[in-house]
Amino acid sequence: MTERIILITGANKGVGFAAARELGRAGHTVLIGARDHGRGTAAAARLTAEGLDAHFVRLDVTDEASIGVAVEQVEAEHGRLDTLVNNAGITRDRQHTPDRLPVAAMREVYETNVFGVVAVTNALLPLLRKSSAGCVCNVSSGLASTSFLADPDSPVWEHATLLAYNTSKAALNAVTLVYARALREAGVKFSSVEPGFCATDLNDHTGSLTAEEGGRRIAAQVTAAADGPTGRFLSEYGTTLPW
Repeated sequence: MTERIILITGANKGVGFAAARELGRAGHTVLIGARDHGRGTAAAARLTAEGLDAHFVRLDVTDEASIGVAVEQVEAEHGRLDTLVNNAGITRDRQHTPDRLPVAAMREVYETNVFGVVAVTNALLPLLRKSSAGCVCNVSSGLASTSFLADPDSPVWEHATLLAYNTSKAALNAVTLVYARALREAGVKFSSVEPGFCATDLNDHTGSLTAEEGGRRIAAQVTAAADGPTGRFLSEYGTTLPW
């Protein structure tokens, strides 16, 4: 993969930040998408201090005005976008069984994990079309695989009751497939990617992998997605997962 301009949402910390660092080390220009100006600026400054080409882009995926300003910034400063990594995601399940999860909490999860991805993707598609090889990677989860969720012997079975998170990521996988079909002729590729069970704020740092390990895996999958076929669900091991 030649040098690319890569925007990562939710990249001021955790797996998103780690992926930005890995992609920056590989010679790419990384745009640090983050809601908070102070945290986003600090994250980009950390990477710049390491000699990487990193820039902060204020971006709240649930705010259309914020998305519009971010698109204008990317266009003005770079003229195109080669890769979009929809990494921003939340969960509200861990304190609730499915029958006790407030519907408002589920809506909040979908606003970020599904609707936010669609809003950001649609807004940035004109810039992705300007790339010679546009690519969108949606950060999903093994918990999104309905094949795994239906299998008591699967490695994710113990987490199969996270109603909002699991179903939002399953919906995100469907979003990936619909875009892959719709944008095939335009040459913009879409894939879902899986960092593995990483210890981050999302799961109260209970994951078995570090955020740095997850970031390295996402960076490798982003490279594979840009160079490979469209419409895949890539695992943390570089293989494909069942939808």
